[in-house]
Amino acid sequence: MLKFVTWNIRTGGGSRLDAIRSVLRQERPDLLTLQELRGFDRRMTGLADELGMVPHLARSGLGQPVAVLVRPPLRIIARWSATWRLHHAAAAVTVGTPAGPLTVVTAHLNPFSPYRRMREAIWLAARHARRTPMVLLAGDLNGLDPHSDHTAAIDGLARLYHRRHVAEDGTVDTRALAAFERAGLRDLWPTAGGGNGLTVPTTGCGGAEFGPMRIDYLLGTDAVAGRVRNLRVRRGGEAEYASDHYPLVAEIRSE
Repeated sequence: MLKFVTWNIRTGGGSRLDAIRSVLRQERPDLLTLQELRGFDRRMTGLADELGMVPHLARSGLGQPVAVLVRPPLRIIARWSATWRLHHAAAAVTVGTPAGPLTVVTAHLNPFSPYRRMREAIWLAARHARRTPMVLLAGDLNGLDPHSDHTAAIDGLARLYHRRHVAEDGTVDTRALAAFERAGLRDLWPTAGGGNGLTVPTTGCGGAEFGPMRIDYLLGTDAVAGRVRNLRVRRGGEAEYASDHYPLVAEIRSE
């Protein structure tokens, strides 16, 4: 069984980095995807060494880097980065598992424009949904899922933040997640998740830009979806103030 964690650590962690390290040491993931890694070029090697993992960092030409980290004996057999086509960035690695090659993609989609977020999702899905039969895409996708009522989540937001989640016709915008779904990367929370799936805001580091939302996701192809179980939001302790996002944690049957 492989442990998988994805987490937006908020602008590189800063003074919260010790709390971030503590949460990751406690979870001890085999596969880890991180977003918002501002200023992390020099820190990444140290964090990877401390966790006993091998990193693949994708820098960003406009926003913030993202990374995928892999714990041996898993071995990276292919890697890819997008540094300019997204507001932030995306990174992907393919690792060998007993069940076959598994591609892990992490992305941080546009937080400001629903239309650009949708275009980023279409572009990413076209490149990765069929890269290998087993594909997992995880990260801060900044969008809302197309199967839930999000009225309460966005009604209390200031206009500046409200418009991040509303389409041109005034309806709640779910086009990015719908685009991934159409491409065969489906949201795994409904089948593998348990409890409260909201990933923002945390109690100790939240911001005005969030309502109670689920904007961090683990998506997967049909070939891997049935192998993902015990998907949960890590709450409590340092996770309440280490970032404004909670980590998502899952187990993946790899044999």
